[in-house]
Amino acid sequence: MNLEKANTMKSSGAMRIWYAIFAIIIWLGIYLTGFSTVHWLLYLPAVGLTFAAITGICPSQVAIFGLMKAAPGRPNA
Repeated sequence: MNLEKANTMKSSGAMRIWYAIFAIIIWLGIYLTGFSTVHWLLYLPAVGLTFAAITGICPSQVAIFGLMKAAPGRPNA
């Protein structure tokens, strides 16, 4: 992925705040449940949203765009 495309995938400030608030809610739920009790799969969205809030790049958005681009029968843009 080139630098120009990476810059177009950056989230706005409002979305970064939304990612941060949602990540805080998930981390709070993990904390209240107990870090050793929670299934490891719940850490994936918590870490992904924290990363998105800090960097502005949402890992799930990058993955979905990559899957959509690689979908059979779809012309390359």
